[in-house]
Amino acid sequence: MASQEQFLQVVDRDEAERRFRAVINLAPLGIETVPLGAALGRVLAVDVMSPVDVPSFDRSNVDGYAVVAENTFGASEEVPRDILLGGEVIHTGIEPRTVVQSGLALSIATGGMVPRGADAVVMVEHADVLDSTLRVFRAVTPGSGVSFAGTDIVAGETVLRRGQLMTSRDTGVLAAIGVATVDVWRRPIVAILSTGDEIIAPGEPMRPSMVYDSNAQILADAVRELGGEPLRLGITPDDADTLRVRVRAALDQADIVLLSGGTSKGEGDISYRVVGELRNPGIVAHGVALKPGKPICLAASNGKPVVVLPGFPTSAIFTFSEFVAPVVRMLSGRASEERATVSARLAVKVNSEIGRTEYLLVGLVQAADEAADGVGLAAYPMGQGSGSVTTFSRADGFATIGRHEEIVEAGTRIEVQLLGKTLQLADLVVIGSHCIGLDYLLGVLQQRGVRSKFLAVGSMAGLDAATRLECDIAGIHLLDPRTNVYNSPFLTPALELLTGYGRVQGVVFRRGDSRFEDRSARDAVADVRHDAACVMVNRNQGSGTRALLDRLLEGARPAGYAVQPRNHNAVAAAVVQKRADWGVTLDTIARNAGLGFLPLQDEHFDFVVPRSREHRPGVIAFKALLQEPETKAALKNLGMQI
Repeated sequence: MASQEQFLQVVDRDEAERRFRAVINLAPLGIETVPLGAALGRVLAVDVMSPVDVPSFDRSNVDGYAVVAENTFGASEEVPRDILLGGEVIHTGIEPRTVVQSGLALSIATGGMVPRGADAVVMVEHADVLDSTLRVFRAVTPGSGVSFAGTDIVAGETVLRRGQLMTSRDTGVLAAIGVATVDVWRRPIVAILSTGDEIIAPGEPMRPSMVYDSNAQILADAVRELGGEPLRLGITPDDADTLRVRVRAALDQADIVLLSGGTSKGEGDISYRVVGELRNPGIVAHGVALKPGKPICLAASNGKPVVVLPGFPTSAIFTFSEFVAPVVRMLSGRASEERATVSARLAVKVNSEIGRTEYLLVGLVQAADEAADGVGLAAYPMGQGSGSVTTFSRADGFATIGRHEEIVEAGTRIEVQLLGKTLQLADLVVIGSHCIGLDYLLGVLQQRGVRSKFLAVGSMAGLDAATRLECDIAGIHLLDPRTNVYNSPFLTPALELLTGYGRVQGVVFRRGDSRFEDRSARDAVADVRHDAACVMVNRNQGSGTRALLDRLLEGARPAGYAVQPRNHNAVAAAVVQKRADWGVTLDTIARNAGLGFLPLQDEHFDFVVPRSREHRPGVIAFKALLQEPETKAALKNLGMQI
């Protein structure tokens, strides 16, 4: 086994990729023949030539009469031309028996086979039938109303080329030329092993200290999207002997082996130790100077890629995207994917870590920008850490912060690589404070076809975003201590205030806790704020709740003060799960969580709209929704004060 010193010798991202690709096979994996019905999404391995002409016969494009065009020359409404109408009627799927000679016409249906001798079709609208005579009121030229054999595809013509990713349009072409089977590149089989004693499968009851295995699902579906075939091998506990057997079995069955978790340097991290036993050549890089994803371990065994991805979801998905996804594409015969890049202005200051290239996941919103003819993009860091399940899924793209950059100031112009093929901006951008009432409103709008993007950054940051014209709506609940008035004192003439609803904030605790039970919120907090054994859960800086808490604490910094979740539900969850003893959240959330509640403040949750954006369709829809009786009833049922 390789020595411990070989691990986590951090290398540059490009060097890690160079080493990895140098030791793995990157050619497509061989050809297989599949039925046309199974060809969608597959990659052609050989050129496809048509065995037939399309159409395979001269075909009428209209309902009308097959004629010799010369017989219609000079025809008009005033001076029609008469042609003898033959008795045969040509329907689709029938080979005509009559040869059309000069002076003869035959009735023909759309799609019917044009008879020998005819070179045009007169539309029914341009002729009348009088007994056995066809009276033509408009002249036609040779070829009019006819698709001649081979005008679409000629027999022997190459219709699709190798490397083509098959779409419904392509399978339609193959069906049109009579192809029943297709030669495609074999899909790479990607084995996925989740490791860790703390991992449980979705569907099992949650237990303390455990986490659901989200990585396996994300990775499996990502493999499918890239043209691979996932082979999920379940969860393996932190046991080297068991994992060793499963890795060997995976190498026998699959073209790529992915392990999720156990790549760090701790005592319980065994994945990299087991992979370190592989030869030809084994591990080529363990530790890459990037964030997220530093602990990634890249290896190969006899040309087969073996990768240990970090266990944290964002790290796992990002490193998969950077190092594994291109390999899956190549093995499946797909062309490399070029990511689109857009320019954006960083909305807030970002601190980075010297010595590591950081991939900063961001959400993009449209904003005022004088340097971009009045309109540009603002980038908000998603910034929820490598352990976040949602960060990667909600981000629009990422910016690269160099390993020698420590601070990137707000307003800096950055280049953002999109995670999708195109950037789809939301119809309604909401930045500011979180509220379950707002969740309800955005959900209704989504059902009505109004796509929204919500960034929970707190009331003050939302107000700033509205001032900078980076959002359509900002939810705020800010109390002005001088006037004791909510929200309106903070507005400028450029901002409009939409009246929202009232709600009650208070201290939540587990029922039966004598430090809080049957007391007022202010008295209870006054007693526990210096008690090291009583742990609080805070809220994010800039939120209205954080401002309320800071006034309540009067400068104290109790245990747990540094823990700053971004929404009210997270506060209740921390108390329920005994990670904290108290916090401040809404009465309705406390009630739903079965927690005790001490009322602290009746407040107003309102919405700020930049006046320059009040005519946008998303804003108009939001305003209308607020006024609907059904909306007011629903908000009331959620515990809001209407």
